[in-house]
Amino acid sequence: MNYIKTTLLLAALTCMLVLIGGLVGGQKGALLALLVAGVMNFGTYWFSDRIVLAIYRAKKVSEADVPRLHRIVRHLATKNNMPFPAIYVMPEETPNAFATGRNPQHAAVAVTEGIMRILSDEELEGVMAHELMHVSNRDTLISTIAATIAGAVTYLAQWGMMIGGSSRDQDNRGNPLAGLAMAILAPLAAIVIQMAISRSREYAADAGGGKLCGKPLALASALRKLHQAAAITPMSVGTPATASLFIVNPFGGGGMAKLFSTHPPVAERIRRLEILANGSPARES
Repeated sequence: MNYIKTTLLLAALTCMLVLIGGLVGGQKGALLALLVAGVMNFGTYWFSDRIVLAIYRAKKVSEADVPRLHRIVRHLATKNNMPFPAIYVMPEETPNAFATGRNPQHAAVAVTEGIMRILSDEELEGVMAHELMHVSNRDTLISTIAATIAGAVTYLAQWGMMIGGSSRDQDNRGNPLAGLAMAILAPLAAIVIQMAISRSREYAADAGGGKLCGKPLALASALRKLHQAAAITPMSVGTPATASLFIVNPFGGGGMAKLFSTHPPVAERIRRLEILANGSPARES
């Protein structure tokens, strides 16, 4: 069901992009919108992992550098019958982790220095299992495509407002409120759809990770610690545009920010993992 939802949401984003392109420039505008999205997705497909690792100053580490982390990841990768990913460490005290890469054969998992200080072996195993499920499910590619199309929708909507305003000044036709609505509502809708995709994939990675490590409660405990740490000490580097990559939002955030968070509520994630630990399947949404 999660895969069906994700496919439908990506299709909705694409249709929205083409629709706005058509409103801005007619049939040529729609075709141009598709072309732009294709070029952007091609670039992010090949280079997004290098970009995000560079943003967070992540350094590739060997087994001699972090034997504990290598041992945990190697055990989980073997158990899940998947290639062993490259392992990176970020020079950050805020505990967190993310996965990146276009497919399981070109994947990487990155952790902060802080996460290895505060999590037990079982909790760290739960986090790594979650990240490996993102890799196995190709969620990193899905999230990148969603973010790229959502960004294109926002850009086109704002551009359409600008050129639409010029056209109206020339012939006094058109409804200025309609242009304003497109400039505001289209990006908002794109953000909501991107948020729905990300939340759906997080629930799936939690469930899959809990099953892979065999310790759903350890993952739940890790999520609780990471969430509390991010609220107290948000990450000092990076950008909120990449927040969806992390296992919990590294920049904290509250109030209205929670409504548009790419992460599901941690309390609900923990509840589902507790249900999984008790032997009952957590419902999907």
